[in-house]
Amino acid sequence: MSSLSTIVKNKFLEAIRSVNPPGRWKILVVDEHSQKLLGSVLKQFDILQENVTLIESITNYRDPQPDFEAMYLLMPTSHNVNRIIRDFSDGRKQYAAAHLFFVDGLEEQLFQRLTASAAEPHLQALKELFINIWALEAQVFSLQSPALFFNMFSPPRNDAAFAVAKARLEEELLFTSKTILNLCVTLNEFPFIRYYFPSHHPPLGPLKPNATISPPPPPEGSGRWRTNLARGAEARTYEATETEYLSKVLAFLVQRNLEEHKKANPDFGKADASRPRGTLIITDRSMDMLAPFIHEFTYQAMANDLLPIEDGTKYTYKFQSSLGAYEDKTATLSDADNVWTEVRHMHMREAIDKLMADFNKFLEDNAGFKGEGAASLNDMKDMLASLPQYQEQREKFSLHLNMAQECMAIFERDKLPLVANVEQNCSTGLTAEGKTPKSLVEEMVPLLDSREIINLNKVRIVALYIQFREGVPDEDRRRLYQHARLSLAEQDAVNALLLMGVRISRGPGDKDIKRKIKQKSSKEEEYELSRYKPLLRAVLEEHVTSKLDTSLFPYVKDTPSAAPPVAQRAAPSAATSLRSQKPAWHKAPRPGTTANETIRQRIIVFVAGGMTYSETREAYQLSTSLNKDIYIGSTHTLTPKHFVDDLKVLDLGGVGSRALPNGLKEAGSGVPRSFQEYYDERYFTQDAPRPTRQAAPVPIGNSRLGAQDTLKPSKISPTNSYQGSTHSMTPSVKEDKKKKKGLFRF
Repeated sequence: MSSLSTIVKNKFLEAIRSVNPPGRWKILVVDEHSQKLLGSVLKQFDILQENVTLIESITNYRDPQPDFEAMYLLMPTSHNVNRIIRDFSDGRKQYAAAHLFFVDGLEEQLFQRLTASAAEPHLQALKELFINIWALEAQVFSLQSPALFFNMFSPPRNDAAFAVAKARLEEELLFTSKTILNLCVTLNEFPFIRYYFPSHHPPLGPLKPNATISPPPPPEGSGRWRTNLARGAEARTYEATETEYLSKVLAFLVQRNLEEHKKANPDFGKADASRPRGTLIITDRSMDMLAPFIHEFTYQAMANDLLPIEDGTKYTYKFQSSLGAYEDKTATLSDADNVWTEVRHMHMREAIDKLMADFNKFLEDNAGFKGEGAASLNDMKDMLASLPQYQEQREKFSLHLNMAQECMAIFERDKLPLVANVEQNCSTGLTAEGKTPKSLVEEMVPLLDSREIINLNKVRIVALYIQFREGVPDEDRRRLYQHARLSLAEQDAVNALLLMGVRISRGPGDKDIKRKIKQKSSKEEEYELSRYKPLLRAVLEEHVTSKLDTSLFPYVKDTPSAAPPVAQRAAPSAATSLRSQKPAWHKAPRPGTTANETIRQRIIVFVAGGMTYSETREAYQLSTSLNKDIYIGSTHTLTPKHFVDDLKVLDLGGVGSRALPNGLKEAGSGVPRSFQEYYDERYFTQDAPRPTRQAAPVPIGNSRLGAQDTLKPSKISPTNSYQGSTHSMTPSVKEDKKKKKGLFRF
């Protein structure tokens, strides 16, 4: 299947290559956010290879370069439009010409401002790329906005705060819907849309029904036996607030955005006849509150749970140099690391076996090495020190050796075999033998009493046990806290389950909750400490087999049975000019595909409020087993520790959290603002002050140019070289997973 990160990378490259000035060389102008997006998929060297002689920040002072044309790659904010106009106003000519590329869709009012300005004669083209998404992996995307968790689920402090909180959430959901639109345009997919519609709890957070913002109840006498139309608009509006769930609101916003884009771009979504129309499934974190607490033992999930990995990609470890000295080294875990992509979704036992086998094969392939080969992780460690001539391969093996060793050390130190056994029994409702757990309390209480078990793991056990019991009496919950010696903040984290739609208190008359989708027992052999599978797995499997309950996941509008036949894809069009009446920038051929690639139906999953690494793993594995192209995205990727930390302050609106240290804004101006005003605030960057003394001109490094190149401009701005370079992404490579019976012990 097409790698999302490769598609995004190619789309950026195609945009850069489409600008071909007469003098060959061009200048690239970026802003802070577009620079980070570009750097997430392209290295600086990759960009400079495309006849880019200089990369400048639009917020910095820039020396005029009237001999060079410029490609502006910017967010479509009012401030950026004003900066473009300023570059060509009041007798100023910053560049010979300007080619405008906006990362997101440009509002009509800003387009009109550009075309009516003094800059208009200098504008050669304008394109909207619709590529404002973070492509984290081949099949994973994100908004990189963990603060949205608090917007979505934090309850307003009082009744008076409901209106402000709801207005703020509506802005964030509109932004989220436009990001999902960006993904669909990037894939050229106009999907069916299904959304999670729970029946066992009311809407959460600011969407919770409240008298201060809810419409008045309908007048007496409007009986429920009457038809929806006959009951009148008042009754329908009143009842709509009772079903205003997060996923539903977001799904309808996405549908509206897709239809508006389709209206402006009639060829959008026309695919190959061999690819059926895809489906977008929108859910939220409240659907599965077990997955964020479970200890996972597949490599990527386990490492991000137990190790200090920054943003899921940066890991600092001790590396032994060729001189034998140890030094700190920061590695990037990305699709560019083929060792990482091959083992990240394997169970840790299998990942270690794979690393050992690959290492021994590496030794065999290098005839200069003499020895028996590695039989253990320690053997690998010793042998790596004796291979200074293979620096790159040494670093990869050393990285994953270190990560595996650290994970296993914590596994033993924190008594995770005992902890995970209780977690699995709570989450699946069954023992490893497939029976109802009858001694769960006897197994759990000693762990809560033990000082060898860290409090974070105790919080996770208690949270899972309460969900297993579908709530416990308040006195029992107090005793659990007492056994575990939880701090008040840790107790708040467990109590916050209530704000996520989980019943935590249970009285003698309370009945079991009837859920429409449940954890399914796997027919495959499995590890006893990895029996739980995220609910998302069951959702996707039932969707593909047409068994997913339409009352739990209704369609927004079209359904597959009522859909018209798939139309043929239109031929790729030429570049869109500024004055084009029918913009067609979305019709580029599918990047990242090959002639021999199998074209499969797509499923896009969006989890509002955070996705787990176990859920991203399911997207990869189910793509193979269900023969679908499955992409998964969210507001952010969460780890158990960060999730518990967020739950601690959920009731406080995020005050003290990593993502939102000052918490949600208490109040606004009271005047509704446009989406453009929200967007401008979100991507606002201050102009840098003009330097008081200009530095000496810096010539272009001729080492990058070939001997035959003689380009020597008289001036080059001394400011802002490109900063955000990272490894480019490549499609992941997956191995078929073999499952084994038995406890997870090494």
